Amino acid sequence: MSSAVQPGAGAAPGGVIHLLDRASFFLNEGLAWAAAALLGAMMLFSVTDMVMRGLGVTVAGSYEVIGWLSAAAMALALGTVQRHKGHVAMELAVVKMGRRSRALTETVMALISLALFAIVAFHVARYGRVLHETGSLSETLRVIVYPWVYVVALGCAGLTLALLVDFLRSVTALLAALRH
Repeated sequence: MSSAVQPGAGAAPGGVIHLLDRASFFLNEGLAWAAAALLGAMMLFSVTDMVMRGLGVTVAGSYEVIGWLSAAAMALALGTVQRHKGHVAMELAVVKMGRRSRALTETVMALISLALFAIVAFHVARYGRVLHETGSLSETLRVIVYPWVYVVALGCAGLTLALLVDFLRSVTALLAALRH
């Protein structure tokens, strides 16, 4: 998405977009801090595993643990990256469009992105519930895995909230472009 739709655009203080933006900010910043902690834990675990292997001691399930930590860290950072427009955006065609066409294109893309990640968040959470109900365990360590799936679903939900705010801003920008 284009950086043309900026935080605060079309967000009158006290308005719905402003309230959702504040909720998105607090949720996604909290998730980003959790992602940073998980990333730090993953690095510490990896270094410990490498040192232990150098001493001839292997840590059982190290690949599983590193996989869980990295998946959770990546998922929890999604919303904050979206809020900061850190994802790759394909703007080759959009930058050449007029104001109305660009606003319409950004609104449609925001809606598609919102719908996609709302569905992803729902299905990942549902998969977590299935793993919880069936008592599914990891291959090597034989520990429950559903909490990690719920963490990924939470990260997708944070991204969905950020995309909702982007969509509402793009609708506001589209309506403004249509008035002029």
